[in-house]
Formats: sequence, C-alpha cells, structure tokens
Amino acid sequence: MGAGGTAGSLPRVTLVLGGARSGKSAHAEGLVEGNGGRPVYLATAAAGDAEMAERIAHHRARRGPRWQTVEEPLELAETLSRVTAPDAAVLVDCLTLWLSNLYGADRGVVDETNRLTHALEQVTGPVVLVSNEVGLGIVPDNALARRFRDDAGRLHQAVAEIADRVVFVAAGLPLTLKSVS
Repeated sequence: MGAGGTAGSLPRVTLVLGGARSGKSAHAEGLVEGNGGRPVYLATAAAGDAEMAERIAHHRARRGPRWQTVEEPLELAETLSRVTAPDAAVLVDCLTLWLSNLYGADRGVVDETNRLTHALEQVTGPVVLVSNEVGLGIVPDNALARRFRDDAGRLHQAVAEIADRVVFVAAGLPLTLKSVS
C-alpha cells in the first residue's frame, strides 16, 4: 500500500523528473493509467506556436480519449484542489512549463510554490507531477536562464520534500529516488 493511497493505487503525490525526451511523460502516463479509475491530465502548456501545438497534439493522441484534459497554465494549486478526487488520478504535465508561465505573468515563484505544496498536502486523490530536470548541465551564460534553473531546482526540492515517491527518468528508464511506504 502506497503512502496516502489504497492497496494497488498510486501514492498521494509522485514527482517524475527527467530531461527533454527522457520518457518522463510516458512513464507518468503509465503510472496514472495503471492506477485504474478516471485519468485526468492537467496541462500547463499553452499552444503559443505551431511546434507547441504539434507537441500538445502528439501527447493527446498518445493518451487517447479515456483521459479528461484540463488546461491551466497558471492557477495550478486551485485547479488541483478542484479536480482531485478519490476515483481519479491527476497527471500534471509539466511543472517547468508552469514555472515559465509564472515568469510570463510576473507571478511570484516562491508564493506560487508555497501555494502548490499546500494544495498537494490537501489533495483527495493521487497526483503525478512531471518536470524537466534542468540543473544537470553547464551553468547558463545569462541571468534569466540561471534564475530559471535555480527556481526550478527549488521548486523540485519543495515538491520532492512532500512527495511520497520521486522518480528520475533517463533514456526511458525510471530510477526511484524516494519511496515512502
């Protein structure tokens, strides 16, 4: 039995990290589908250009019609509070896009991170959050990129601290970093 879950179910909060094209989204989708119940995809992306629209279409096609999709680029904490339920598993994809959206809306990252972690502590059903691990490469050469890398790292640490499970995916292979039973 997972922490905060029922027998055969996902834990209350799972964080799935990985690099670009690592297989993290597919892994997270598999976790949610394997949970049974109603899968909910909480998308933080907005189709700002043709390439992003194509990525969104690819993800939707991979998931299929069984998934309920909720699009919310900013109000993640409130939306999680509204869509989590004991009979549903929610997949948030992804936190780094949400962080970018916060930057674009000139929202306070620390306050929004606190709101998110508080909401995650209150969810009524399992949540799987996907995010890009951006801190493994070289130090970026510009201040905005360094700030983003640092904010993403702090966001990941805050979510990982309250998560029951944290998984890192590389080359399509999941490595469990934390598992509370």
